[in-house]
Amino acid sequence: MLADAGRSPLKERAEGLRPLLEKYFEVVAWVDDLASELPDDKVDFAVVLGGDGSILRTAHLMGYRQLPVIGVNLGRLGFLADLLPEQLDEALSRVVAGDYRVVKHLMFECRVELPGEKPLEYLGLNEVAVLAGPPFAMLDVQLYVDGELVTTYSCDGLIVSTPVGSTAHSLSAGGPILRKDLQAFVISPISPHTLTNRPVVDSADRIYELAVPEPHEGTTLVIDGKACRQLTSADRIRIERSRAEFQLVEVRGYGYYRTLREKLGWGGRLKLDD
Repeated sequence: MLADAGRSPLKERAEGLRPLLEKYFEVVAWVDDLASELPDDKVDFAVVLGGDGSILRTAHLMGYRQLPVIGVNLGRLGFLADLLPEQLDEALSRVVAGDYRVVKHLMFECRVELPGEKPLEYLGLNEVAVLAGPPFAMLDVQLYVDGELVTTYSCDGLIVSTPVGSTAHSLSAGGPILRKDLQAFVISPISPHTLTNRPVVDSADRIYELAVPEPHEGTTLVIDGKACRQLTSADRIRIERSRAEFQLVEVRGYGYYRTLREKLGWGGRLKLDD
């Protein structure tokens, strides 16, 4: 079981669910520091108590040893942590009965080529973003696919997102929603200067590269919401499918479209969980 103990209200709610979890599972470890290492014990599931941010940190923590994740939403919207605490008893009984499936989701590897230095390498689940930063003027970002120049975006930033990340920063930038188990990336410019520059969806089997010929002082590479590096004109950012796959447990009756319908308020108002 994993929870972010750095947030006191979340820790208290997570501790309150512990008896219910122990009713159905043998708990081999209770991890309350998402910057630590996972235990080496044989584990069948990782139950994450928190929001989507907690699940992102858990995916990073697991690295190339991804476990099936049951996400319990103690945050707000919760696209990945889609089970509410009041749904947990019924959902876990179905998991124990085998009435569930494990859906594998695309993860990516981002490699930053640095002249004369060792490349920087990152594993991610949501998105790679190049953000203009101070002095907040228009930025030119070049996009290459399989070595071919596609276009140069004049924009406030550019996002390369997985389907899981399509309901995060990319959606806020006007990108499309991709079903989470699709094998594709979506490229979404942020406030493009040319209105014909629209989001593009392409195969996850291609290699995507970004370059910024004239970055600003504060132009930054951001991966899954974390600032990783201020970019220079010589940096080359390479994004491709990872051999690691994020695994999410989906319980019958709590599927993808139900989550979208309830969380995005389709046909009604937006639902924010307490």
